[in-house]
Amino acid sequence: MLTFTVHEPPNPPADRVDRAESLVFIKDGFSWIAALFTPLWLIANRLWWPLLGFVVLSGGFEAIKRFAGADQRWVGLAVLALNLMVGFEADTLKRWALERRGWRMLGSVTGKTAAECERRFFETWLPSQPIIAPRADPPAGRGWRRLGGLIGARS
Repeated sequence: MLTFTVHEPPNPPADRVDRAESLVFIKDGFSWIAALFTPLWLIANRLWWPLLGFVVLSGGFEAIKRFAGADQRWVGLAVLALNLMVGFEADTLKRWALERRGWRMLGSVTGKTAAECERRFFETWLPSQPIIAPRADPPAGRGWRRLGGLIGARS
């Protein structure tokens, strides 16, 4: 089973269809890409503070290896542990970044596939949202009659 959390931007559109399109689903679980390519994944997801922390910790591990004479295998294990930690917490880092930008979590949803999760969420969320219909323009016939009356009055 997959689990997703659903997030809404700080100033969502008024129309429920536009609002639904602006929602973000974040998958809960381990991310292999984040674990294997940690710095690139952090940059691609614009997670600047976690990237800074990763660089500082990696630099600290390298400094310990060079200046304290620590065994290279232990330092390698520490770097591997750091990468695995980012892989396990990748979804939490994304949620944290959205929260810092003012996004609001609407809830979570589970299902067998991502499409099923989206369907389940929208089946319960959409009926509770107000429908804001687009403004109705005046009928074309009425405007032309009025314009025709103005033209005829000037002649």
